[in-house]
Amino acid sequence: MVELKTDHEIDAMREAGRVVARALAAVRASARVGSSLLDLDRTARAVLREAGTSSPFLGYRPSFAPVPFPAVVCASVNDAIVHGVPDGYRLRDGDLVSVDCGARLRGWAGDAAVSFTVGTARPADLRLIGTAEAALTAGIEQARPGRRIGDIAHAIGRVVRSAGYGIPDGFGGHGIGRSMHEDPGVPNEGPAGRGMRLRAGMVLAIEPMVIAGGTDDYRTDGDGWTLRTVDGSRAAHAEHTVAITADGPRILTAL
Repeated sequence: MVELKTDHEIDAMREAGRVVARALAAVRASARVGSSLLDLDRTARAVLREAGTSSPFLGYRPSFAPVPFPAVVCASVNDAIVHGVPDGYRLRDGDLVSVDCGARLRGWAGDAAVSFTVGTARPADLRLIGTAEAALTAGIEQARPGRRIGDIAHAIGRVVRSAGYGIPDGFGGHGIGRSMHEDPGVPNEGPAGRGMRLRAGMVLAIEPMVIAGGTDDYRTDGDGWTLRTVDGSRAAHAEHTVAITADGPRILTAL
């Protein structure tokens, strides 16, 4: 069931989204060669704590997970696509890092992700990250009343496939509101003009995931959470929480 949010509720979600944006900015600013993934998680925790928010990630346990998620961010490095569990790994020069973060404030959730490089960037990584961001922008542009979920999916998929990259099969965005994951699902590829019609008041987390090697296959790490490319190629992830309004898409997780 899809819950349509009022303007007041979307404003409340914007406040949660601002906290997510600040957390991601702080993590990105603190990430340097030698930083551990646990350091990144501690940075995000500090931002959430200062804002008086809770984390929808911490303790989250979907049906596939062997244990509850132990952190407030997913930190995925190099060949990790999404859901990376922060640990003692220390960042190295040239690493590609994707960080996903959520916040819950006064009953409303926000969710966003950003990818960046540490130290000396590889041109191929910058192109990969740029494609994920371009796909996100293309998907957001379709988030308008009267269009369909398939229009978002098609816009994302067209950008990614045109660049020669892969899309992890079966993973995409989702509705968001009082819970982090709500209906509807938002695929990262599909035919335009199909699927649920978009209405003002819907709020979606739109999140392209891009695999450099061109394959759509992935494997799950032994931790039961981290998804990795099967060919060892790098991956990037970009995400915003977006409200569909009569005036067009409203990004709730921008700074």
